[in-house]
Amino acid sequence: MKLGIGVDIWNQARLDTSLAQEQLARVQLAERLGYDSVWSAEIYGVDAITPLAWIAAHTRHIRLGTAVCQVAARPAVTAAMQFGTLEALAGPGRAICGLGLSGPQIVEGWYGQPWGKPNALLRDYVSIIKKVFAREGPLSHDGSQISLPFTGEGALGVGKPLKSILHMNPDIPVFLATGGPANTALMAELADGWLPLGYTPGSAHLYTEAIQKGLDRAGRTWDDIEIQAGARVSITDDVQGAIDEAKPQFAFLVGGYGTREYNFHRDAMVRRGFGEAAERIQELFMAGRRDEAVAAVPDEYIDDGALIGSRQRIKERFARWSDTKATGLTIRADTDEELAYIAELAEARPRTT
Repeated sequence: MKLGIGVDIWNQARLDTSLAQEQLARVQLAERLGYDSVWSAEIYGVDAITPLAWIAAHTRHIRLGTAVCQVAARPAVTAAMQFGTLEALAGPGRAICGLGLSGPQIVEGWYGQPWGKPNALLRDYVSIIKKVFAREGPLSHDGSQISLPFTGEGALGVGKPLKSILHMNPDIPVFLATGGPANTALMAELADGWLPLGYTPGSAHLYTEAIQKGLDRAGRTWDDIEIQAGARVSITDDVQGAIDEAKPQFAFLVGGYGTREYNFHRDAMVRRGFGEAAERIQELFMAGRRDEAVAAVPDEYIDDGALIGSRQRIKERFARWSDTKATGLTIRADTDEELAYIAELAEARPRTT
């Protein structure tokens, strides 16, 4: 299984230089250990691509992926331009264009875009990006959500199809972050990889039908997509303590990241069979009873998708990933020891240059 390392530059109120250098050093270690990829995220205030450009300047081999760039943040052609430029500067085969929708609170509140029809928007967005990468002719697209050239209200009618000046790598992979069945099927139909929401050894089977549906629509097979799941790692003798430490983040995501009607993290918990807990967490969190919301997060919900415990326990739980379709696992770990141990379990090949 290929390994990735997650970087969380976005979770600091200020981008502290020493912290950034510390994260860079860990990415460089991961590269030496044989990790395949590094993944950055964006949230309102910090973009995902700039950190990768900085990392690219200080690494040579590790692939550079976003998990994710938010679709509402930039037109599809802008995303294509950024990833094409990143790859051109970093070297061939390194950029991964990871995309996600975010949610209506962010899309409408931060980006000033309508939530609209997200599944149809994703179809247009991915199609346009792939056309830009391919550079097979002047770009035009007649979609239900995006049309190029633009001829809608306010247009002068002088827009013309254009072709990218930069000759990009036509094979830059596009990954989609999805959880629900419709968007997951779309991912399997159009994308090169998947950044799944809520995918664990215990829940992987829940996505099989949607993925197969999308593959069948395009005449593709499972070998045509990468699946980059994720896991938190903690080598510790206190399993319960590590689980408890992770609960506040899950309580926030399930209880407060979105509205009562639109919360994809809550939906992921429901999908995995924890519907009663999800409703309880959301109810408590929105009522301001956050400590109780944290306490309501089930231990097994966290433990199923994590690598927590002694080295032997982690080894046993890491082996469970081989029973899934995941081709990669993005690791979030606090120590170099943990990064090195997972590289050992994955039989990663160290790099000397």
